[in-house]
Amino acid sequence: MLRNIVRLQNQVGHVFSSCNLYPRLQQASCTLKYSTASSERKKFYQDVSISQSEGGLFEINLDQRKLKTPGGKLFTVPNEALAIAVATEWDAQRDTLKFYSMHLTTLCNTALDNPTQRTKDQMIAAALKFLETDTICYRVEEPPGMVELQKNEWDPVLHWIENRYNVTIGSSSSILGPEIPEATKDIFRQHLTSYNLWSLTGLEYVITQLKSVVLSLGVIDRYLSVEQAVLLSRLEEEFQIQHWGNVEWAHDYDMYELRARTAAGALFVHLSSETSTVKRKLMQD
Repeated sequence: MLRNIVRLQNQVGHVFSSCNLYPRLQQASCTLKYSTASSERKKFYQDVSISQSEGGLFEINLDQRKLKTPGGKLFTVPNEALAIAVATEWDAQRDTLKFYSMHLTTLCNTALDNPTQRTKDQMIAAALKFLETDTICYRVEEPPGMVELQKNEWDPVLHWIENRYNVTIGSSSSILGPEIPEATKDIFRQHLTSYNLWSLTGLEYVITQLKSVVLSLGVIDRYLSVEQAVLLSRLEEEFQIQHWGNVEWAHDYDMYELRARTAAGALFVHLSSETSTVKRKLMQD
């Protein structure tokens, strides 16, 4: 069994707190299809452990078998903290392996196999395209209630990121969205260049879930909790639900699923950037 895993929460601040308007990136869609090629499988192991290879990377062991990626590569992660988090996903599975619920494993597989064969520059360019159709930059002109809600809830976040990165983004009611200055794109491009390939994989995953660069960076920078970011990304839907009602179980399921995926992506970004090793062995019977 795995114990004390909750200590990892302290490494990512409140990102873990509680745990469709625009098209997704074509590359991200490919990644999602790749990650769910086999959604369920009967469990074939009893014990989960981690080990460190001679090269310093960490591996996941299922009984005596070493985990491999869908592409056939040895499943290795750069640090112990991420290895423990992935091992926790495998340890939590019961009689049936539900791969669609193992978001950290999926992200590691994507980073290792790189099924779309993209470079770091291509990933950054794809992420920046979302600025042009960012969820919180597109504003409606009616009804008045929704106009006011968007202003009250989205403007503070927009002002935060403009001040945080010294950029100009703005908002627009045009279907084309606001025209993003090249200087703004350059600043974000420079910022994203500081991310490693693994962290970019996690960030792109969060952006795809929230359909927003602004909200995603808000979560990564710990300005927003996962719950806040998800609610802000669904603002129009929540407004419609308040007026017209909803199918409760379906709404709750979608909400929790989006929270889980967003939290996993944010956690992956932080753990992929982790350079220190967890000194104390957390995996024990």
